Order: sequence, then structure tokens, then C-alpha cells
Amino acid sequence: MVTAGLTVPSSTRLLADQVAEATVAQVTARGESADVEFVEVREVAGELATFMVTGGIPTPRLTELRELVAAADGLVVVTPVFNGSYSGLFKMFFDALDKDSLTGTPVLIAAAAGSARHSLVLDHALRPLFAYLRAVVVPTGVFAATEDFGSHGLSDRITRAAAELAALVVGRGDYGVGGFTPDLAARPRRTSGTQVEADVTPFGDLLRGHSGTD
Repeated sequence: MVTAGLTVPSSTRLLADQVAEATVAQVTARGESADVEFVEVREVAGELATFMVTGGIPTPRLTELRELVAAADGLVVVTPVFNGSYSGLFKMFFDALDKDSLTGTPVLIAAAAGSARHSLVLDHALRPLFAYLRAVVVPTGVFAATEDFGSHGLSDRITRAAAELAALVVGRGDYGVGGFTPDLAARPRRTSGTQVEADVTPFGDLLRGHSGTD
């Protein structure tokens, strides 16, 4: 669980707690146990800044957190919204991870903001970020504006997203909420690069003969 709230208490952490509780319930309902570890990014803000300006040399604490995230079976990430996107501190933490750390890792994305006007942050900022990191982002994201807390609508979204994450983590082929996921044994972990078949036709050959190409 990576949460990037800046205050104590914060709506970001409140949302993270609710998602964590729902995810544990969904994993337990599938006959498995779940241990949740929280990474409060604000607690290593100074270390992240140092990491960025020293050529990427992590402190022992930052190394511990990087290894914790890389070893997770599943991840919930929660950010506050600033200027229509995730916070700089949130992004800095994921910039500090090894490039293959999240390959194949199931990720539930969530964000908290003061206004519903920011709800598109899930799809225009968070989802592309974790797709780039080659994580497996669950279909349902969770956005919470201030007025959403305590509503049935938010609770329902959290439950659905948690069920999708639990299905991926446990490795069952059914979300239980209308979706489908293949067995985890088939999903790649910690791989890098793009696999290209040996008989792929070179791009130059594909263009040859078309307009503007000899």
C-alpha cells in the first residue's frame, strides 16, 4: 500500500485505509490470508529528493521500501490530486524504483481530491503511468472527492476494485463481479524488454512499394 498524503490525518490515507480493509476482506473470502504494509511516501520525502540529485543512490530506508514494493504480490497506490494530476512526491517515489520492479504486479489505482472535477486523473494520469511500468492495473479505479466519503457509491467502487485486485493476487480466474482474469501462473514477473518473434517482417520491407518508398 503506497499512499502519498501530505498531512496527518489526510483524505488520502483515509481512502487508503478503506481500500486496504476491503482488499483484506476480499482476499480472506477467497480462502487466503493477507498482510498489508503501508508506505507513507511523505516520511521519505527528503530521502527521495536526495536520491534524485545524487545520481540515484538510495538511503538504507529507501532501499528497504523499494524492496518491499518490488516483492509485493499486489499493490494499492493512492495519491492526492494537485493541478489535475498525481502529486510530485507520489511520482518521485515511483521514479525511484528499479525499472522492472512492478512488471506483472497487480495494481489498484486510487486518488483523493477536493472536487469531483478531478475524477479523470485515474485514466489520464495514473493508469498510463502504471501501464508504462508494465504493471497489471485492475479495471476499476477508485476516485474520492471530499463529498464522496461515507457514501454508498464510494463503498461500492472500493468493494469492486478490491475484488478485482484480490482475484489477481490469489490467482483465481474469476473476479466475482463480472470480470475475468487468467491464472497468475501464466502472468510474467520481473521481466524486461519486448519479446520479438524471429520471423517478424522488418518495417522497411513492409513499407517498400508504398507511396513515397522505393
